[in-house]
Amino acid sequence: MAFKEFELKKIYFSIGEVAEMFQVNTSLIRFWETEFDILQPKKKATGARRYTADDIDNLKLIYHLVKEKGFTLDGAKTKIKEEKDDIIKRQKMIVTLDKLKSFLENLKENM
Repeated sequence: MAFKEFELKKIYFSIGEVAEMFQVNTSLIRFWETEFDILQPKKKATGARRYTADDIDNLKLIYHLVKEKGFTLDGAKTKIKEEKDDIIKRQKMIVTLDKLKSFLENLKENM
């Protein structure tokens, strides 16, 4: 998964921090915001976006469908409407399995 796992200790993240997490341009994040209803970051009076952990989870979902699975934007929107909970469960399982794999590989190297 290209998404960089960060510990989400902060309450709000800037668009630059979010773009860095996903290794994409800030313009893509702003574009997805206009395309996907599930993505609605808070905005300061200055217009600066503030992303929460929930926003980042929604971005993970969008990123997974569009960038990793190759869905069109319309296809991703439909998939999210129909199967959001199932996709999230599968994503969490994949992340857990990747962590387990890394742990086991690390364990094997140190034997």
